[in-house]
Amino acid sequence: MYDIDTRHRAVALLDEGRSLNSVSKETGISRAAIRAWRDRLAPLPRIAGAPCAAPADPAAYAYLLGLYLGDGCISAQPRGGHQLRIACADAWPGLIDACRTAITAVRPQASTYVLQKPGCVAVTSYGRHWTCLFPQHGPGKKHERHIALHPWQRVIVEEHPWELVRGLIHSDGCRITNWTVRNGKRYEYPRYFFTNLSGDIMRLFTDTLDTLGVAWRYANSRNVSVARKASVALMDAHIGPKY
Repeated sequence: MYDIDTRHRAVALLDEGRSLNSVSKETGISRAAIRAWRDRLAPLPRIAGAPCAAPADPAAYAYLLGLYLGDGCISAQPRGGHQLRIACADAWPGLIDACRTAITAVRPQASTYVLQKPGCVAVTSYGRHWTCLFPQHGPGKKHERHIALHPWQRVIVEEHPWELVRGLIHSDGCRITNWTVRNGKRYEYPRYFFTNLSGDIMRLFTDTLDTLGVAWRYANSRNVSVARKASVALMDAHIGPKY
């Protein structure tokens, strides 16, 4: 975890008018971490039940949590430790980069690599603390077991709700353009969808949207839709596209 002096130095460079890119290159610290420090300089306080190695960058962790809940898994390794794997479609190379950046921001000492699979890559990182950082890990599929955030995770999500929503959308969501015909004229409008088989993960998504003032509805039991113009605009301002 970066100490408070390192954080102050990085933010001071931003205050001088430097860009995130230039500060990142000079300090060797990820842009995600420096961006988060503009809002919160102090490291996440240690609280009861926190993991043995707290995430170095809470905002990046909230995003990575969303990716993990959508398309992630953790597997034990024969010689100890675990591998975190996040599946990312080949169609979204920017998402692959964002995932690797988030992992490095959360665990600066962790290395990442990609394993090519048909139609996707698994962004992978080995470590001895991934099960601490993602206590939702367990046997079987996520939608077949109970998924709930631990108190220390809720603290992070409350501070960085948009990052969680962004991770969930980038993993199991999309932004599409719908259309309809009225009085012989075609009208187009954007909307967001989030799809997941886990009722617990769906509730986490919709509860977070509620705190952010985003209107949503169930399109069916597996899909949540955000279609109201103001809510779509709010999502556009904070989520950003897959690319």
